[in-house]
Amino acid sequence: MSDLRPDPAPPVGPLTPAAVASAAAYAGSWLAFRRHLLRVPGVQAALWHEDGLALSTASGVADLADGTPLRTDHLFRIASHSKTFTATAILQLREAGRLRLDDALGGWLSFLAGLDSPLADRTLADLLGHGGGVVRDGYDADFWQLARPFPDEAELRALCGPGSAVLPVQERFKYSNVAYSLLGLVVAAAAGEPYNDYVAREIVQRLGLTRTGPELDPARAGEYAAGYTALSYADERLPIEHVDTRAMSAATGFYGTAEDVCRYASAHFLGDERLLSDDAKRRMQRDQWAVEGTDGAYGLGLAVQPVGDRRMLGHGGGYPGHITRTLFDPVGRLAVSVFTNAIDGPAAELATGLVRLVDLAAAQDAPDGAAETRARFCGRYASLWGVLDVADLGGRLFGLDPTVAEPTERATELRVEDDRTLRIVSTPGYGAPGESLVFAFGVDGGVLSLQGNGGQTYRPLEEYAASLSGLERVALPGAD
Repeated sequence: MSDLRPDPAPPVGPLTPAAVASAAAYAGSWLAFRRHLLRVPGVQAALWHEDGLALSTASGVADLADGTPLRTDHLFRIASHSKTFTATAILQLREAGRLRLDDALGGWLSFLAGLDSPLADRTLADLLGHGGGVVRDGYDADFWQLARPFPDEAELRALCGPGSAVLPVQERFKYSNVAYSLLGLVVAAAAGEPYNDYVAREIVQRLGLTRTGPELDPARAGEYAAGYTALSYADERLPIEHVDTRAMSAATGFYGTAEDVCRYASAHFLGDERLLSDDAKRRMQRDQWAVEGTDGAYGLGLAVQPVGDRRMLGHGGGYPGHITRTLFDPVGRLAVSVFTNAIDGPAAELATGLVRLVDLAAAQDAPDGAAETRARFCGRYASLWGVLDVADLGGRLFGLDPTVAEPTERATELRVEDDRTLRIVSTPGYGAPGESLVFAFGVDGGVLSLQGNGGQTYRPLEEYAASLSGLERVALPGAD
């Protein structure tokens, strides 16, 4: 095991409510545009700062068949987010004196001895950090393709025989759903009640998460967003059935909304002891392993991912038809969740983009003129060569390209020159620093066009799209 990190890194800079609010004001439109561009059925997202929601948004559809618009209260299967709940439960039981992290797994699961299982000597900490060398899903994991049901407890136990350890303990990071499913059995044994009952009471209900639960709830069947196949192997998306994950609930069974999961992530901020003490949270949040091939690491039930200079924690979730991602900064008290209802959904990309937008807003030291003046220039504009967003982030205007995955990568800083002119202050690559964007406004104050950015004329996106076809006006999701 690598050396444990000290306390999590300090926040990147002052993360003021005003900076977060400005990023949130633009982020809903950006998310909607990305969803449309990438042909994802639906995107649900939330942004949390300090003690409350700064953004909750949904775009697209929950059901392609009937066109039901996706709402912020639609339920998503959040899959491996479940591991964060399981790790939280283990740390709660440790704080209650019911178990220790260096307990051997066999001390809690006596059936391992009868199987001559190499897992019996692995510790709870080994499994929490994915250092136990445990097989990922067994040797017939087509339940992930819904070819058969997920394993029940008897089938899970059968996976724990001599072939269940595929690497020596603590050799390297080795992700395993079987490991976390077994940790769910440990929670049940230590708590003296079923895993689902314990986490529902001690985590979900304690935080007042009314739209979160540890397993598929048939009584709420109509509340789930439908999940869909990928476009990489078919021209059309097909719906995927929601199923019970049975004995693998502790690894992948949870459902929730972006709002609820952000609220849950906020309970992992330092200083918030609704679920765990800060001592326990620090144990969870320290690096246990570098994750090979990435710039990230893994703690105890939490993935560690740097975004710029900000150290974020959280988890992703891959369930058949739903891809989800949550990131949080426990020191900066920032959390984002993005849920998508397709198996190729760009949840990780979008969650990272949200954090970068917040950080760009937070990096601005002073506003450029009055908010009302800046607001008149903001919008989404198009020319034959692409799309340009003018957005107010942290009190300054930026030109952004919403067609790129990282929204701040090509950020162009703009300065207000007068009531119809912006000056290009700085721009990456082959841009046009020093030149101007000159706006034409209608009698109602709305933008008719702008000229600049190399001398081209841009028009509001919807109007430009309609002019290309000559057909009736096309409504593009995410357009201002």
